[in-house]
Amino acid sequence: MNFISEEIDNLKASGLYRTLRTIEGAQGPRVKIDGEEAILLCSNNYLGLADHPRLKEAAVRAIEKYGVGSGASRLVSGTMGLHLGLEERIARFKGTEAALVFNSGYAANVSIIPALVGRGDIVFSDKLNHASIMDGCVLSRAEFKRYPHKDMAELERLLAAASQQSAVGSDVSRKLIVTDSVFSMDGDIAPLPEIIELAQRYGAMVMVDDAHATGVLGNTGKGGLEHFNLKCEENIIQMGTLGKALGTFGAYIAGSRELIDYLINKARGFIFSTSLPPSVLASTMAAIDLVEDEPYLRQALWEKTWYLKKGFDSMGYDTMGSETPIIPVFVGDAGKTMEFSRRLMDEGIFVSGIRPPTVPEGRSRLRTTVMATHTNNDLDRAIEAFSKVGRELCLIS
Repeated sequence: MNFISEEIDNLKASGLYRTLRTIEGAQGPRVKIDGEEAILLCSNNYLGLADHPRLKEAAVRAIEKYGVGSGASRLVSGTMGLHLGLEERIARFKGTEAALVFNSGYAANVSIIPALVGRGDIVFSDKLNHASIMDGCVLSRAEFKRYPHKDMAELERLLAAASQQSAVGSDVSRKLIVTDSVFSMDGDIAPLPEIIELAQRYGAMVMVDDAHATGVLGNTGKGGLEHFNLKCEENIIQMGTLGKALGTFGAYIAGSRELIDYLINKARGFIFSTSLPPSVLASTMAAIDLVEDEPYLRQALWEKTWYLKKGFDSMGYDTMGSETPIIPVFVGDAGKTMEFSRRLMDEGIFVSGIRPPTVPEGRSRLRTTVMATHTNNDLDRAIEAFSKVGRELCLIS
């Protein structure tokens, strides 16, 4: 077991060692972290729903009626009326025939992709897709092709080559393109219209990971397809998470009834996991209701997003083409990134530094995220701190 201490020493020497920070109380715009008061600027609680009274009330009522646990996996005895109710609610929200809930976004991606493709198939994945997508592609044992970030010319070249393989008698039978709709570390948006057009032209399925788009993108918060006014065709599979803008926990897949029936029988992470507890199911239904009933939350989120981004841009920071409430501030060096994060905390601003292997070597950054519940005063304090510390570290002039 000596390798463990050696590896920890290596991580510390290279500035890649990680420790846990403890938040006291609920997730909100202002929190206490390890005993220190700070403005929280790195939470995915985009709409501020994680401690919303309606979600808490729904959770408490569900516990009083159904208890705290589901008791088993869905295919044994762990399917409750609340599971079916949430799945029906998600399907209505996403405009699909059916939906299925999973215990996390990671579990969903490493379960769904291997169910859709396997040996003899090809999966095409954007190079900046989330780690869970990449792991799902590897676990599928399909041929794994990664195309440069949002490079549609290269994606088409790869699709054309795969189609040519099929034409000459190769065993390639299924093709899957999988992409984040919002890329979690850069905050930019995938070119979904072009991806879907290529998929239709070359006979491929498309899986869209709406983890950071659910509740955020689109006129009514439905996600990436609504953002581009795209219809949900049969070959398009929508996945998303419940623990970001919706403020609860878990994940979903939305699509045709036939797809959902297939995944119930084939998705290992669904089959072999104890199902989500009643409190999560009930509070998630309340969250979706809030997304539809109170659009001002999403409007506030976007107003705060552009306010903070304008502040960063005016100081000369590289925000890496962000188009969403995920606003990275590029630094480059991992050590300087963590020093930046530490000094911001001294100023009362909590932002985590993002280093390899989460991002490539030399691409470290501070990943700031905005909540609808931040005030302009919160954001002004953050901008002032970024100005002060950035100048001290010679990151801006």
